[in-house]
Amino acid sequence: MLHSDALAEQFAKTRALSEALVAPLSDADATIQSMEDASPAKWHLAHTTWFWETFLLRDHAAGYKLFHENYPFLFNSYYEAEGARIARFSRGLLSRPSLEEILSWRAHVDAAMAPLLDDPQHADLIQLGIAHEQQHQELLLTDIKHALFQNPLGPAMFESAPAAAAKAPDNGWHEYPGGIAQIGHAGNGFAFDNEGPRHRVLLEPFALAKSLVTNGEWDAFIADGGYSNAALWLSDGWSWLRENQINAPLYWHEEKHFTHSGWQVRDPHAPVTHISYFEADAYATWSRQRLPTEFEWDAFAQTHDASKGNQLDGASAPLPSGSSSLFGDCWQFTRSAYLPYPRFKPASGAVGEYNGKFMSGQFVLKGASCATVRGHSRASYRNFFYPHQRWQFTGLRLAKDIG
Repeated sequence: MLHSDALAEQFAKTRALSEALVAPLSDADATIQSMEDASPAKWHLAHTTWFWETFLLRDHAAGYKLFHENYPFLFNSYYEAEGARIARFSRGLLSRPSLEEILSWRAHVDAAMAPLLDDPQHADLIQLGIAHEQQHQELLLTDIKHALFQNPLGPAMFESAPAAAAKAPDNGWHEYPGGIAQIGHAGNGFAFDNEGPRHRVLLEPFALAKSLVTNGEWDAFIADGGYSNAALWLSDGWSWLRENQINAPLYWHEEKHFTHSGWQVRDPHAPVTHISYFEADAYATWSRQRLPTEFEWDAFAQTHDASKGNQLDGASAPLPSGSSSLFGDCWQFTRSAYLPYPRFKPASGAVGEYNGKFMSGQFVLKGASCATVRGHSRASYRNFFYPHQRWQFTGLRLAKDIG
C-alpha cells in the first residue's frame, strides 16, 4: 500500500495526464465516436470522474452531493449494480455536456477527493481508481486514433518530428527450461483481481523470441500470400477476413500507416501493431512457430523489469519503435483464453463487475504498449480482447517448443 502522500501525488499526476492528453482536441474532436468498441475522449474524461464520484465520494464522503443528477446515467459504463445507463453506441451523441463542463466537473471532484486521499482506509479503492483511469488513458489514445483515422484529411493529434529509425530486431531466442512455475500476482503491490490467486502450472521447455514481429516481417507475410491462404487461418479468422475484406493490419495503406501524428512512412524494423488475434495466429502458423501461452509469458517475465521499454511517459504521440525490453511497444497476444484462475472470486459489490464478468470468448495479452502509462503493467497483468479486435496497439512475440 502506498503512503498517503505518495497516493495523493499519484492521484494528481494521473488526473492531470488525462487532461493533458485531450488538450490538443477541440470539443468536436472530443465528442466523436467512430465505432461501438470505442468511446469519445470526452466520455473517458467523464467516466473516470464518475468512478471517483460514485465509489469514493458518494459512498465515503459525508454530505457529498452529486455534481449533476443525470451524470450517472450518462457516464456509467457497464456496472449493472449502478442502474440504467445510456447505450454504449450512443456515447458519441452527447454533444452536451461540453468538454469545458466536463473539465469543471473534474476539478470539482478532484477538490472533494482531497480529504479521502489522506485516509488509509480508502487506499486500496483509490489505487484501483488510479489504475482504472490509467486504463482509460490508453483507451482514450487508441479510440481517438481510430476516430481521426476516419477523416480523409488524416489529421494529426500531436505534431512531432519524424520518429527515429528503429534498430534491426534481434532474431535470437530466450530459452526457459520448463518445470513448475508460480503464476499470478505476488506481494503487497496493487494488482487487479483477475491477476490472482497465485497458483502453480507445469510448463514444458519453451523459447520466446527476443524481438517482436516487425513491419518488415509482416510485409513478407503479405507478399507470400498470407491473407489469401486459408490453410494458415482459424476457421473463424478466415470468415472474419473474407467478410471484412482484410488484407493488412489496421491503419496500413501502401507504404504508410496512420499515427497520432498523421500519415507516416512505416519503419520496417518497428514492431507491427493493430493486428487481431486471428492475424497473429495466422502469422505464427506461417512462420512455423506459435504464440506463447500466458503462463509461459508470465513465468519468463517475472525476472524482467516491467518499467522498461517504450511506454507512455506523458502527453505525446505513442508510436512503436522497437526495443530489447519484454515490455512496451505493443500488447502481445497469447494463445490463452481469458478465464478465471483457480480459486478466483470476484470482489463483492459493484467493483466486482470490473473483470470477472468478461471472462468469456476473449484472449489474454501480456506486456504493455507505447500507449500504456509507464508503471501500470507487470508480469502478472492480464489484458484481454476479443479475437477480431485490433484498434489497440496489439502485436506478437513468437514462441516455440524446445527440448
